[in-house]
Amino acid sequence: MNAKRTALYEEHVRAGARMTAFAGWSMALHYGSQIAEHRQVRHHAGMFDVSHMAIVDIDGDGAAGLLQRVFANDVAKALPGKAVYGVLLNEAGGIVDDVIVYGRQTGYRLVANAATRDKVLTWLETHRGVHAANLRERTDLAMIAVQGPQALALTASATRLGVGNLEPFAAIEDRAWLVAATGYTGEAGVEIMLPNENAAELWRRLRDVGVAPVGLAARDTLRLEAGLNLYGQDMDESTTPLESNLAWSVAWQPPRDFIGRVALEQLRTALAGSSQGASPPAAGKLTGLVLQDKGVMRSGHRVRTNAGEGVITSGIFSPTLGYSVALARLPRQAAGLCTVQIRDKAVAARIVKPPFVRHGKQAYREQ
Repeated sequence: MNAKRTALYEEHVRAGARMTAFAGWSMALHYGSQIAEHRQVRHHAGMFDVSHMAIVDIDGDGAAGLLQRVFANDVAKALPGKAVYGVLLNEAGGIVDDVIVYGRQTGYRLVANAATRDKVLTWLETHRGVHAANLRERTDLAMIAVQGPQALALTASATRLGVGNLEPFAAIEDRAWLVAATGYTGEAGVEIMLPNENAAELWRRLRDVGVAPVGLAARDTLRLEAGLNLYGQDMDESTTPLESNLAWSVAWQPPRDFIGRVALEQLRTALAGSSQGASPPAAGKLTGLVLQDKGVMRSGHRVRTNAGEGVITSGIFSPTLGYSVALARLPRQAAGLCTVQIRDKAVAARIVKPPFVRHGKQAYREQ
């Protein structure tokens, strides 16, 4: 099967991008140097083509009711001009996907991961039930993320939109464009949803004011330095937000019957009991590791801790810090020093609380 192409495909090819297949799409992996692109975002501004993401508009009288049922965060927070991050859960509390919901004057917009597009669309349709909600996948829209310390100022310069002082998770709409101060790098920036036919012109305008194109390879090192989960690696339907460093994204109040709530409440009670001396539940925790010696931690590497074994879910060499960092699923009582099995060698590491990097500097805390 041929990979799908975004509206920016020709721009990537002209810029000399190395293209790769990702979630059924032909995407730019890098434009020559992943490290240079990573540093461009950390110190200036870079732009990503993320048009492969699934964009779904939800409106109608039952739109809020549907989202309150399937979304573990409180969709009432998604007022017009506001965005809210959260997860869709199955009945066991496992994560179907992590999404952002944007409040609009006429309903909501939900953005999900590219690899879960069909699953999320089916999930929404299946649970629409009695809710009088309309679902529309917006395949007519492209999506460009501009990220970095200069991202807001340069986007304002290139578009003349009033985004220079846009607060995190705030959004503005201008006709068919939606611009939100969201992103996946740990830096300031915006994500711009706009008609496919306008995407290449915006891409060129951003390039002309000094925003460099960045590929998926640097996007992964940036998000991991920022301690951000990747669906399918750091979380999935077999893990809950309470064991994926996402407990903060679950809104218990006001009381409502969202899918997965019963299972999460049972786990939360068990975790609270273990902190008071009861036997701990099997659920582990997702936390950070920093390597103390040479080597690079990768997904699947085994970890030995003071409380038992765990596994690396995502690992990289950090261009900002100059050593390897990782997210790992470990026993809840794990702390301090541990070892990571890299090939045939047990390498020393330390358990820390992510994020690893904020504003270009070390940010983790030891556990």
